Amino acid sequence: MAIAIKSIPVLRDRVAQAFTATVTVNTAKKSTVDFSKQASVASKILAKAKL
Repeated sequence: MAIAIKSIPVLRDRVAQAFTATVTVNTAKKSTVDFSKQASVASKILAKAKL
């Protein structure tokens, strides 16, 4: 038996504007992850192991 394909909802009017505003705010808040501390610990371990 075939599975019915569901339609994709489309945002319109105020809902679309609110979604766009939320995306803009969240994109501005986006931060990066800094792994420099973990990388330095790993390099110290490898140096001690003489690898």
